[in-house]
Amino acid sequence: MAYKHTNSKGVTYYLNSKEVTLRGGKLQTIYYFSKDERSETATDLPAGMEVNENPRNGFLTVKRTK
Repeated sequence: MAYKHTNSKGVTYYLNSKEVTLRGGKLQTIYYFSKDERSETATDLPAGMEVNENPRNGFLTVKRTK
């Protein structure tokens, strides 16, 4: 089951992850939110990360905790 978060506007988003290859050849995991639950890319919130919400538009991002 994917991590889900409801923003201040009442919209529920699901966390997804994907492995991408950067230009230098390094693999990196990116995290993104979607309104629908996607079984192939769904993921839990990783340890050491937190969800941050933009107060203007309710857009969600994942960032490292301090």
